[in-house]
Amino acid sequence: MRKDIRITHYALRISSMQKLVECIPNFSEGRRQEVIDHVAAAARGVAGVRLLDVSSNPDHNRTVLTFVGPPEAVADAAFASTAEAVRLINMEEHTGEHPRIGAMDVVPFVPLTGMTMDEAVQLANQTGKRIADELRVPVYLYSAAATTPARKRLPDVRQGQYEGLKESISTPERKPDYGEPKMHPTAGATAVGARPPLIAFNVNLGTTNLAIAKSIGKALRESSGGLMNVQAMGVDLAAQGMVQVSMNLLDYTKTPIHRAYEMVRVEAERYGVPVVGSEIVGLVPLDALVGAADFYLRLTDFSRSQVLEARLLEEG
Repeated sequence: MRKDIRITHYALRISSMQKLVECIPNFSEGRRQEVIDHVAAAARGVAGVRLLDVSSNPDHNRTVLTFVGPPEAVADAAFASTAEAVRLINMEEHTGEHPRIGAMDVVPFVPLTGMTMDEAVQLANQTGKRIADELRVPVYLYSAAATTPARKRLPDVRQGQYEGLKESISTPERKPDYGEPKMHPTAGATAVGARPPLIAFNVNLGTTNLAIAKSIGKALRESSGGLMNVQAMGVDLAAQGMVQVSMNLLDYTKTPIHRAYEMVRVEAERYGVPVVGSEIVGLVPLDALVGAADFYLRLTDFSRSQVLEARLLEEG
C-alpha cells in the first residue's frame, strides 16, 4: 500500500477521536543518522502516537519530527524524544546554520481535533516542567504559552543562541520559566510552546553569496517590515554550493506559501540570481497546497472538494 494512502486512511480513523494534538520537536542533529534514529524511535515507541515524518538537514544540522496522538501520549513522546536528544547530543561540539539553544531546541504543541489552544498551553507547561525537573534542562515557554510578551516570538527566546544564552541565562530577564538559571552542561536549554500550524518553507538560490540570502530574508520577515506572519533568514548551504532563504510561515491563511515564494523570486531577480528549488520541512496543511495550485495553475472555479484526499476526509 502506498504511503500517502496509508496516511489518508489513518487520518480517516483518527478524525473521530475526542482529542488530537500534533507535536513537532526540532533537535540539533542532522548528520549522524544513528542519533536521529534513536530520537525518532523514542517518539515512535509511545503507545497511541503516530510518527508521521522525520526531516533532516545536514547543513542546518537539525532534524524535525512530526507526530500526532492523544494529548497524554504525545506529551510522553515529546519527553521521551527530548530525553534521547539530551543523552546523545553535546552542544559543546555542535555546529550548524540554524539558530539553536539546545540539544532539543524547540518542542511545539499544535491543537488539532477536539483540542483547544488553552489545553495545548497546559500541555506545554506540563511537558516543560517535566523536562526541567527530570532532565535538568532549563525550559523557556514561547508563543501561546509565553509568560511574558518578550518570549512570544521564538527568535527572541533564541537570542544569542546557545553560546550567548550560556552567558546571559543567569540574568533576571533571561531566567527560564522552568528549571535553574543555568544551562545543562551538554544539552543547553529547550523552548516549549503551543501554537497554530506553521509551514517551514525554504527557497534555494543559485549563488554562494550569503549576503544576498540574508538581504532577501530581511526584506521578507515581518519584524523588518516585510510580510505579515513571516520569519526569515539567510542560510549558507555550503555542501550544496548554494544559499537558502529559510522561512517560517506562521499563518498561511494570511500570508500564503505562494506569496512568500514570489517575493523571494522577485527579490532574487534584483541581484540577477535564480531560484533553483524550494522545500517544505515536515508536513504542510492541505489547504496551503490547494492555494498554491490555484494560484500557479490559474484554475477557474476550483474548490478544495475537488482534491481526492480532501473529499475522502469529508465523506469519512
